[in-house]
Amino acid sequence: MMKQLVAAVQMRTGPDLELNLARARALVTEAAERGAGLVVLPEVFAWRGLRADEAGATTPIPGPVSDFLRRLAADLHVVLVGGSFLERASDDGKSYNTSLLVLPDGTIAARYRKIHLFDVDLPGEVSVRESDSRAHGRDVVTAATPLGTIGLSVCYDLRFPELYRQLTHAGATILTVPSAFTFYTGAAHWEPLLRARAIENQAYVVAPNQSGKSPHGFPDYGNSMIVDPWGVIVARASEGEQVILAELDPERVARVRREMPCQLHAVLAR
Repeated sequence: MMKQLVAAVQMRTGPDLELNLARARALVTEAAERGAGLVVLPEVFAWRGLRADEAGATTPIPGPVSDFLRRLAADLHVVLVGGSFLERASDDGKSYNTSLLVLPDGTIAARYRKIHLFDVDLPGEVSVRESDSRAHGRDVVTAATPLGTIGLSVCYDLRFPELYRQLTHAGATILTVPSAFTFYTGAAHWEPLLRARAIENQAYVVAPNQSGKSPHGFPDYGNSMIVDPWGVIVARASEGEQVILAELDPERVARVRREMPCQLHAVLAR
């Protein structure tokens, strides 16, 4: 495998599906025109609105969002990680927070449903219960691509290192973390968590985030990042919608793993 550019797309997603898809197309097209062979969108890139409206915003696979991702990847000839979107789960009104990986021919190579759901209740401050409207995924998912094996995750998963160790043991050299980290948690934890996952697993981490004020009324952190296997931040966004790019070097992964052979010593994790 040769060196290749990867792009993380930072967005500010709202409740207008068509507008969101148009913005995603424009930003992914920009990434492809700048030479990216792998493009990663943020969490809930297609629709983001009030919890009460989620049931009406879910979509099946195949469906309008998955079809959009397939066409976009094929039109631009890129490997595309479709951030995440709300996949209709069952008749109980819940949805999966699903990330699709699409190959340059438009084939869906992997479907990952977010495993860890964010439930927190701080009386008088904040109450968020993703599990009220969303279903837990169960499977650890990787996919072989022309750029290497990609391990899929979404946002809150970032706080659970055991998931990433399983992805690495399954062959992942690139870890994708499409997110909607808030400013409060992002300012404290986003960078150290991303760098830790890269260092622990000696893999590239590609983490596009949402930016700006969310439909829920609180600000998102932005600061999308690409981190190399040594934990070096090789690209970082600021605020607002934008595309960041960095070079993926398979030899960089091999060299770091050879010179610091943690993968061979992780006995307890096997």
